Amino acid sequence: MIIRIVKMQFKSHHIETFKHLFSNNHHRIEAVDGCFKVDLLQDVANQSIFFTYSHWDDLDALERYRHSELFNGIWSQTKRLFDAAPEAWSVKSI
Repeated sequence: MIIRIVKMQFKSHHIETFKHLFSNNHHRIEAVDGCFKVDLLQDVANQSIFFTYSHWDDLDALERYRHSELFNGIWSQTKRLFDAAPEAWSVKSI
């Protein structure tokens, strides 16, 4: 299993827009073949920092999603809201 962690920082006036965007799409992401779960986390000290935490069968499933129309549509809307460059890690439990 692969876990994908993405850190995103949003402009304060875009926080609610992003939360709405995630809420409208997380079930669609979880329905992607190879995805088990997607969670959204918000930093308690800095409300503009969010993390997505998703579980995937393997790296191939994650890469198929990252090259899908669904991802491209969501990402094109999300990246306009950023206040800083996102960071991402693909990790596995050892």
